[in-house]
Amino acid sequence: MNHLEDLLKSLFVMASMVEARDPYTGGHLWRVAQFSYLLAEAAGVPEIDVARIALGGFLHDLGKIGVPDAILNKPERLTDHEYEVIKTHPEVGFRLISGHPLAPLVQAAVYSHHEMPDGKGYPQHLTAPDIPIDARIIGITDAFDAMTSTRPYRRGMPVEQALIIIDQQLGRQFDGTLGTLFMTLGASGALNHIVGHSDAGIPLQECPACGPIIVVRRDQDTGAHVYCRNCGYKTTVIRENGRIRIAETDDHGTPAELEPEVDHALITQLVQAAARALGDAP
Repeated sequence: MNHLEDLLKSLFVMASMVEARDPYTGGHLWRVAQFSYLLAEAAGVPEIDVARIALGGFLHDLGKIGVPDAILNKPERLTDHEYEVIKTHPEVGFRLISGHPLAPLVQAAVYSHHEMPDGKGYPQHLTAPDIPIDARIIGITDAFDAMTSTRPYRRGMPVEQALIIIDQQLGRQFDGTLGTLFMTLGASGALNHIVGHSDAGIPLQECPACGPIIVVRRDQDTGAHVYCRNCGYKTTVIRENGRIRIAETDDHGTPAELEPEVDHALITQLVQAAARALGDAP
């Protein structure tokens, strides 16, 4: 592994550990990165910037490491105070990444992905002309994934409904040109293989005991045990006829089995792809 790959791996691992704290968002970072790649590519962004924006999509929520679990995993509506705590995550992420050699590649995505064209976003209340393209793209893809993903208080909405909401917020919450382009991608079906997945060809599974998601890794074959990170329920992976499902058991994971873990196979693939595209980028 070369120096660039080492640096990239440190970023991907850090982001993955932050995501592992939330049992409801497995695969969120992968999906946002994939959506962002497709949108940047469709927008005609240079190839090296497409890769950079996809990297920013995976790293955008780094600052959530500073949000207490009680708020991050709260199933009910947040109070005003709790929402203010959530809103600190772009600045926390910006400070966290600032000393990393690859920080210039992703700082705009980490710091500005909640800015809005109408100036009502945070943390700087930037308006349309001043929001970096990285943040404008990830602002769309992050919101789209949130809308189409299942949370404890609601099921994920259909793609068509999420696209209607994006359409209604063009020029306000979402960049008009990029949002329209993203809607075109969605209407064409180009996003369907990403929605509801945690990796290419690997759909999210639903916990039979409590409902939250269970993530199957690409290196887990039939017979492997996977666990619900919410209630600890133990299931078994079944791969047959090119499909993946889980089978119920009568058991729960041990404390050691339920510890957060990094999907090293996925990260290796992402690191190699990013390194090839970024080359000698500073």
